[in-house]
Amino acid sequence: MTSSPRVWLITGASSGFGRALCDVVLKNGEIVVAIARRTYLLDDLVNQYSADRVLAVKTDVTQPQEVAEAFLSAKSAFGRVDVVFNNAGYADLGELESVQDIDARALFETNFWGAVSVTRESIKFFRESNPSGDGGRLLQMTSMYGIVGANCLAFYSASKHALEGFTKSVVQELDPVWNIKVTLLEPGFFQTDLISHIMKWTSPHPAYLTSPLPSAMRESWSSFVAPGDTTKIADAFYRAAAIPDPPLHFPIGKDAIANTKKMVVELGDAVARYESWSDDIEVASGRVEPTCESV
Repeated sequence: MTSSPRVWLITGASSGFGRALCDVVLKNGEIVVAIARRTYLLDDLVNQYSADRVLAVKTDVTQPQEVAEAFLSAKSAFGRVDVVFNNAGYADLGELESVQDIDARALFETNFWGAVSVTRESIKFFRESNPSGDGGRLLQMTSMYGIVGANCLAFYSASKHALEGFTKSVVQELDPVWNIKVTLLEPGFFQTDLISHIMKWTSPHPAYLTSPLPSAMRESWSSFVAPGDTTKIADAFYRAAAIPDPPLHFPIGKDAIANTKKMVVELGDAVARYESWSDDIEVASGRVEPTCESV
């Protein structure tokens, strides 16, 4: 990859992790293509840095053509994109029966389908538009709730699980000669606008008012203080993009680490306890069924 300053394309750049990473990248002398629906929130960055350091592009990631045009704008301005931070997303809070389908589907349009569009354009750009062999880095913003579940966050968690499964499948399709490296960023709670302003509660469903976990979540949310420092995690994301052989999974934050370890233990325990149930469950004919590896 080129030794000149990297070009980063950051979605959801106007707030939260996206904005924090824009600041880190620019302070480290690199270049940002900042993708957001509300680009006016990026005016201070545009005014602070020259046009050869930052480009703000108004883009709605739920519109695939707009995503494609954002990559074209990046190519026109800088000739390449080295790192994509696929970050645009949001969450709403509420029990399963209190969330309306229209709201849940809208969340998936951004968190999953929007991320799919960015992934598709990233891979195509890394392979076809960057100098041959340079490839690129794709940082997929999921969550610890892409690994475990959480009450009152069922649809958010489902969207992140979907992105995780999608990404783990896509990486198996990439030709190594393309030199495209992908990492799933799986943070816990950090002090971002997602916590303080963007996450909204639905009206409570009466059946859940006495259910222990949902009722406790509603009661404690207004006083909840996220433990993570957003500036520090943005620096960690920046450093993760330079790991020579990056991991596919990158849980970060003590809460994310604890939840991931708990899930791993529970899964390992289930496998150990019930592995023998698979001992005599194969087709008796001896015919070998095709696998993903042998197809």
